[in-house]
Amino acid sequence: MVGVLLLLLLLPFLLYIAAPQIRSMLSSGVCTSTIQLPGKVAVVTGANTGIGKETAKELARRGARVYLACRDVQKGELVAREIQMMTGNQQVLVRKLDLADTKSIRAFAKRFLEEEKHLHILINNAGVMMCPYSKTADGFEMHMGVNHLGHFLLTHLLLEKLKESAPSRVVNVSSLAHHLGRIHFHNLQGEKFYQSGLAYCHSKLANILFTQELARRLKGSGITVYSVHPGTVNSELVRHSALMRWIWWIFSFFIKTPQQGAQTSLYCALTEGLEVLSGNHFSDCHVAWVSAQARNETVARRLWDVSCDLLGIPVDWLMMAAGPKRSLK
Repeated sequence: MVGVLLLLLLLPFLLYIAAPQIRSMLSSGVCTSTIQLPGKVAVVTGANTGIGKETAKELARRGARVYLACRDVQKGELVAREIQMMTGNQQVLVRKLDLADTKSIRAFAKRFLEEEKHLHILINNAGVMMCPYSKTADGFEMHMGVNHLGHFLLTHLLLEKLKESAPSRVVNVSSLAHHLGRIHFHNLQGEKFYQSGLAYCHSKLANILFTQELARRLKGSGITVYSVHPGTVNSELVRHSALMRWIWWIFSFFIKTPQQGAQTSLYCALTEGLEVLSGNHFSDCHVAWVSAQARNETVARRLWDVSCDLLGIPVDWLMMAAGPKRSLK
């Protein structure tokens, strides 16, 4: 009995000592690509904090012209200056993007298309998690509206530029939580029933379905698409849930840092020869298994059509945007 009590007393200390090794085991994926990006243009949504910030920082370090697409421009400007100082790359720009408002998305895209001739990397990273029930400016449930529909519209508006810049890549940040997700077409906006945790899972499933359908429709265009699970990361994503913040704090020694969480996004954006795996889902820089729901092509096609209808986009917009594959630059 005394031995058990002693073990319980020592357990927190032992976990503290073992934390670096456990975190290393849980953070095995590292982007080892050495490719440099001078002359390349990248857009990272939600780049003023967490995984997005670290992703943008690494792209800037490699010489890319990086757009931080942020809802909070003031915070974005502080991060941009930080990245400029750390990398020596002055081509780090901040632009307003509120994914909860389609007018803001269209304004961002319009300005970007006026400013830039190319777009080589689009990383749809921003997201919300476990929000109390609320709707976007356009009446979409917040998780589905921001995490899926906002990025769906942004990709649609920038796709022609991606095509002109091919070979180019789109990376959609999803989550392991997609395994609990379902696409309830009769309740897509959560008006009939709603649970914040599951709403997040549904939106992350939508990210993977969008990735797979987009990859199918873009085959041969020179644009490749990937979804990623960044891991359990210490970020601001859990800000809406006191319970999740408490759990994150308790297990903080075992949770990935934002830099570690950015590795799989960077792997999919930068690794040469990955084109043949377009449409796949990645975790820790390896192809990862997805749920049966995430492999359902019928659901993916229907979600595509419904998303187009909600956003006022022609269902065949990709047919008009996609073009012949270009040679590598």
